[in-house]
Amino acid sequence: MRAPFALFALLSPLALAACGDPAPTYVDQAYVRLSPNKETPSAGYFVAHGGDAGGQIRGVLTDYALKVEMHESINKDGMMTMERIDSVDVPPKGEVAFAPGGKHLMLWGVNDTAIGRGKMQLTFLMGNGDRLLVDAVIRKPEAAGTGAAAAKRAGEHEGH
Repeated sequence: MRAPFALFALLSPLALAACGDPAPTYVDQAYVRLSPNKETPSAGYFVAHGGDAGGQIRGVLTDYALKVEMHESINKDGMMTMERIDSVDVPPKGEVAFAPGGKHLMLWGVNDTAIGRGKMQLTFLMGNGDRLLVDAVIRKPEAAGTGAAAAKRAGEHEGH
């Protein structure tokens, strides 16, 4: 009689753990790279992690910029260009990176309060109605110069 009871006592915590809430979708590693020219948009990057059910990002808002849009850099007929995207699916237990040269945020008119604080809060609007609040570190523009980094920066904001 003791053996079944001991086995039950050992397995109960495992069974209860399986009854917990599913892992949520979340966003981390967020940062905004300021444009060296205040007249052109800055770029935002992050990693979205799909929880057990995955999710969908339908938009991003902030009180610290005039406008935010999601964009994707794509190769179209041998030319790199950007297109606005309305939503991004985040696969269950997967991730989607918004990184230089790929998906990214465009932020127009980042305000001086955020720049002075060194961070800004982003609100991610999810397909299920949730809102995820994430602090993004603000990175000041790199020193003007030549080379691949300067060329990439110039190409990222071309046409915007």
